[in-house]
Amino acid sequence: MVSFIHPHEYLFDDEEKWTRLEGTLNSGRLNSEESLEDARESCRQLALTNEFAICGHENRISFVVGSGHRISVEKIPESSISASVVRAAQDLIDEFIQENNWFSRQQEIQRRKDRDGEVFIRYFVDHEGKTSIRFIEPEDIFTPDEFRFSPELSAGNFRSSENGFGNQGGRSINFGIETHPDDSETVLGYWVKGKFLPASWIQHRKANVDAGVSRGIPVFYPVRKNLRRAEKLLRNMSVVAEIQSAIAIIRKHSAGSRLGIENFAAASADSRISFGNSSKSLFTRSYSPGTILDTSAGVEYQFPVAAVDASRYILVLQAELRAIASRLVMPEFMLTSDASNANYSSTMIAEGPSVRMFERLQREMITEDLRLMKRVLLHAVQAQKLPPEAIAELRIQITPPILTVRDRLKEVQADQILVELGAITVDELRDRFSTVQKIS
Repeated sequence: MVSFIHPHEYLFDDEEKWTRLEGTLNSGRLNSEESLEDARESCRQLALTNEFAICGHENRISFVVGSGHRISVEKIPESSISASVVRAAQDLIDEFIQENNWFSRQQEIQRRKDRDGEVFIRYFVDHEGKTSIRFIEPEDIFTPDEFRFSPELSAGNFRSSENGFGNQGGRSINFGIETHPDDSETVLGYWVKGKFLPASWIQHRKANVDAGVSRGIPVFYPVRKNLRRAEKLLRNMSVVAEIQSAIAIIRKHSAGSRLGIENFAAASADSRISFGNSSKSLFTRSYSPGTILDTSAGVEYQFPVAAVDASRYILVLQAELRAIASRLVMPEFMLTSDASNANYSSTMIAEGPSVRMFERLQREMITEDLRLMKRVLLHAVQAQKLPPEAIAELRIQITPPILTVRDRLKEVQADQILVELGAITVDELRDRFSTVQKIS
């Protein structure tokens, strides 16, 4: 039998490629495009094969996106804009939601952002001002080789001219993103498969890094080895239990020769299985439920299944899962779907850490979605589907699903009292449950 060895096998440890020397974390960022690719591929593999990572991803989608966010357009107070313009803007948003299958897009945005650490969304606008969006794979955005490996133009320091080429002007390229040399947060464009695209064509959502860092880091990157250990531990526990349970009985003959033991096995067997031309045979015996064994004084029976104690290993597995859950600021049962140690009502309360985290994630998604919806209406204005004054006198409202467990009847009654007393207004009450932004 021929055995093949992968030429890169020496680079792998614990089923993961070694971190490249130039790719270590520095100030919360990866220092090279190669190391970013390694981190992304490692976490993608977990998202595809590791059951605990899959559960974590799905739960974050379920709580952040939930049943979907409600998006509406309304005019600002004291606006003179007509109701027909408001309806036209709402129709444009509704059409965008339907044509782009927005609910599924939201789920994929959250999955990509957690799995890859970032999401790139490209806008496509037709002659009628209708907007379509498509995802750009993060590995397609990189610094072209002619800029990375040029002796005069090193990666991250290359300055281009206004058309994106040359070494004059005031821009720099880092990780395929071109920015102002004095302001890393002012993005001028993206290099997609070696082609420069203006920043206005793409929305970049990144996670787990500072604002000035070019690219995001996957959410499971710090605990990727914990996820692998948890999976291996569960596998080994199951294999050991399977082996032990496969052997029903062990007979120990304290005093007997090999020939005597073989004769005893042959005499007590219900059937005999021979293997081809081999002289070896397998003796089997069937034990019905409730069988009582009688044996001589020289034979001792042992049952290996009784020695299986999986609880010792479960404690270790739970410790690994708690480490992973702490990274996500989620209770352990959201990784295992085991609610025996905690229940939903005691975890998903307004003061709970996981609720606070999900509220942050919801607010982050809503803020980025507002920018996207703003682009949709701006494209319609440019195509003269909406009047120019609509930009200044309309606002978009996004309402996410409720996270916490609460008595809605009591809350409504309490809010009604506050409104009647003049402590809060109806608009302030509405803003508790939604995020509103003026389009301009």
